[in-house]
Amino acid sequence: MNLTPEMIDELDLLLKFDLSSAQVGLKIHSNAAPEVVAAAKRLFDKKLVDHADGGFLTPLGHEAAEQLQAIHQILSATPEITS
Repeated sequence: MNLTPEMIDELDLLLKFDLSSAQVGLKIHSNAAPEVVAAAKRLFDKKLVDHADGGFLTPLGHEAAEQLQAIHQILSATPEITS
């Protein structure tokens, strides 16, 4: 299974959400990069955000973003060098 460019755009957008507060959302302006606008719309269609231009994470979106941010943190960690 490979990630499509569209999936990567969606994942990048999910990583931008601040999970420390449910009152913090994202507003994707119409003049944003077309791939970002399209990613926000797809996340809305998948019921991960509450508006086609971003908005707030739904409960499903919050869960997805939490898991994604955890994976990102693991993959971004500097590996220990053992000999």
